[in-house]
Amino acid sequence: MTDTQARIEQLNAMAPDFIKLLGGSVIELEMDSQRAIFTFNVPLDYCHSGDIVQGGFVTAMLDAAMSHALFGTDDTISGVASLDIATQFIGVCRGQQPLRVTGRVKKATFRTAFLEADIEDEEGAVVATAQSVAKLSRQPADA
Repeated sequence: MTDTQARIEQLNAMAPDFIKLLGGSVIELEMDSQRAIFTFNVPLDYCHSGDIVQGGFVTAMLDAAMSHALFGTDDTISGVASLDIATQFIGVCRGQQPLRVTGRVKKATFRTAFLEADIEDEEGAVVATAQSVAKLSRQPADA
């Protein structure tokens, strides 16, 4: 098992309940490009109008991918607090179908990060995007 695979297993094992409720798991981490890729398969219980995923859950999936792109690829990050998130709903996120959610770090300074994410449906069409600014907490240098 590679270090990256072990890290993915650790992230999935420690996932907050909301990620599990939405059927999510990390499937890839790209350390050099600071990207995290999730799959989500949202149960119909979290949908409206039949199978349409509620917008707050769409934003939560995007936010999870963005934050994991940071702390999943940088050992010095101990916390990520969103200061601003802007979500664009381009299409329809449907429940009970695989959704691929990719989070990326555009730029990170010592205390601030600029992030982006997108959701693709099972046909590969982008159905939602987000951009975020986050405040970072870092572990002390002697830790």
